[in-house]
Amino acid sequence: MGIIQNQHLKQVGFIILILLLGTLLFLELSPFIPGFLGAVTFYVLCRRVMFYLVEKRRWPAPAGAALVMVLSFVIILLPFGLLFNMLASKASFAIEHYADLAGSIKQLNGRIQQSVGFDPLSPERMQQMQSKLAIVVPNLLGATFSSITSIVIMYFILYFMLTSARAMETSLHKNIPLKEENVVRMGKEVHTMVIANAVVIPLIAILQGTVAGLGYWLLGVHQPVFWGVVTAFASLLPVIGAAAVYVPLGLYVLATGGTWYGLGLLLYGFLIVGTVDNVFRFMLAKRIGDVHPLITIFGVLIGLNIFGFIGIVFGPLLISMFLLLLKIYANEFSQHTKENLQHPA
Repeated sequence: MGIIQNQHLKQVGFIILILLLGTLLFLELSPFIPGFLGAVTFYVLCRRVMFYLVEKRRWPAPAGAALVMVLSFVIILLPFGLLFNMLASKASFAIEHYADLAGSIKQLNGRIQQSVGFDPLSPERMQQMQSKLAIVVPNLLGATFSSITSIVIMYFILYFMLTSARAMETSLHKNIPLKEENVVRMGKEVHTMVIANAVVIPLIAILQGTVAGLGYWLLGVHQPVFWGVVTAFASLLPVIGAAAVYVPLGLYVLATGGTWYGLGLLLYGFLIVGTVDNVFRFMLAKRIGDVHPLITIFGVLIGLNIFGFIGIVFGPLLISMFLLLLKIYANEFSQHTKENLQHPA
């Protein structure tokens, strides 16, 4: 009994030491978590291409990893970077010309007040808007710098993951303390989960922004491409989504005298743009994988709070991973727990 008790004490002490060191490492490396999650996401998306180059085409692993990283940057990151840069330049221009913008807003507010007898922008609200705009540019620059840092870290990690892909997967498969069936299930579900969160959500946003931009162009909205891009980004936001763009645009057109165009814009937004999300999500979910709307909503909220803008993708991914671990735990230990309850020692 003494030997067994001593062995248990050693095991508990060793687990405590592992937890303490793991917590310390987690706290110190927490700024690099977005880069690590990005590397895992890109690895899942690019692993088949890497295996094809190395195992079928007999490329050296470093050369294959370099090509995959360049292609992922050109196809995925560069377009999003250009779009984000366009939005940032527009935001900077608006803040630099805030006086002119404030005058236009006051004129629009006066017309709305005359038409409906409601004052949507009181002097207090205008002051709040001005103070919020004053911190937009520093936050935007900070977010841009943080995103660049995360991308550098992501590609640094991704390179080593790609060059040792088979060895890494074999090691994980052997050392994960789960049943064989659960290890296989985890691999398949992680792949589906990454595709569903990292591909479906941005793809739906792009499709929704494209449909919205087409409507803006048909209805004569100035700079329809820009507003389509803004709508695509807004569609990623929980609950309100694309309505955060097409509703203010429609009200602005109504207030400036374009009654029929304003009504058409609002109807197009609610009837077409608003339903695009549901239609495309249903179509893509059947082909790729479904993500419950609650996972998306709460995942985006949590992700934005933890990681900033890039958390729009990683937040739902974390919740999906947490739910997957609960399923694996139930499958791994539920039968053992039932047997212990039925046949106690």
